[in-house]
Order: sequence, then structure tokens, then C-alpha cells
Amino acid sequence: MRRSIAYVSLIGLFFFSCSKPKRLPFLQMEMTERFENGKRITDTTFRTIPAFKLHNQDSTVVTERDFDRTIYVADFFFTSCPTICPVMHRNLMKVYKKYEGNPEVKLASHTIDVKYDTPSRMKAYADKLGVKGTQWEYLWGTRDEIYALAERNYMVAAMEDSKAPGGFVHQGYLILVDKEKRIRGAYDGTLDEDVKKLMSDMDVLLNEYKK
Repeated sequence: MRRSIAYVSLIGLFFFSCSKPKRLPFLQMEMTERFENGKRITDTTFRTIPAFKLHNQDSTVVTERDFDRTIYVADFFFTSCPTICPVMHRNLMKVYKKYEGNPEVKLASHTIDVKYDTPSRMKAYADKLGVKGTQWEYLWGTRDEIYALAERNYMVAAMEDSKAPGGFVHQGYLILVDKEKRIRGAYDGTLDEDVKKLMSDMDVLLNEYKK
């Protein structure tokens, strides 16, 4: 038996999409080839966000199970960011307002400045934005936990860089995740048109679960 695995990331342009209309593509998949009775068979599986254990702005433990039965939008930021983060979160507020109170929708903002952005500091940040409750989770963990999630799972680049404004470099993607923890879209959080597309795609994704 011969096995080969191909990984598709957000950086690539090759997306696997369903044949049915009005369904979103899957942005990460694994393809495994095998032979049975002389025939080549390709099995396709979709990579999912793994188990995690972080703390939110209320210092409450949050795991992947808190996102069960919801679609959610994930991003990576830091509260003292002087560049793209304020724009990203102004745009995310549009998403929050549109779906506020909808139990099928959540947001998850992960801080990459784990030394400065304690849960209490992120609580003040959320309060300033006018975010209530935990529909929008501000997540804190160890450096290794957060950076592994960003780069290995959400496929968002994030790194410390003393020469960069604020001391960090990161991408401004907003990542759309479905109820099975599969990535279904990536959008530039600094662009109004991308954020409009995100909300449109969220409606499409929610409709998938009504069929």
C-alpha cells in the first residue's frame, strides 16, 4: 500500500469545494492515496482545529467544547497594537453587532502578547469596545499554545519582532470555522469588502445547517 498526504493551507490557492451550490469551500484537507484490488483510491479528510485550553477575558477556562454547535470567527491580535488590530476589531464589531445574541455564532480573538495582555487587561479592552458576555471570547494562553494554534492550525503568521511597531508581526486574517471545527474561509480583516464577504459567507454557512 502506498500512502501520500497533501496539505492545503490558507496560503495556497487550491481549495476543495462541494459540488452543491451555495456551499462554502474547505480550506484545509488531507488526501491519502491507497490501492485496493489494483485500483487507486483517494481518501479525503478535512483537518480540524484541535483541542485547546485557554482563558478568556473573565479568567474563565475556555476549551474547544465551548465552540461546539457554533460557527465562529477567529483572529490573532494584541491590545497595544498600533497598526492593523484597531481596524480589524472595528470591522469585527460589525460582525458582532450583526449576530449579537445568536447562539450559533461566536468570535474568538487570541492575543499574541501573552506577557502584557492578561485576562483582566483584555476584559478592559472588551468593555471599551462595548462587548458583553462571552459571545466574543478574548483568549489568553502560553506563548507556545497561542503561536502553535496560529501557525499550525489557523495558518496565520504571528511572531515577535522588536523592530516592528508594537513588537509583533502578524497577519490580519479573520478565519471562519464551521461547527465541525473545519476552516471554511479566510478574509482580510482590514478591508471593508472582505468583511462584507465574511458576513455573507457566514449566512451561507449557517444555512448549510438548516438543510
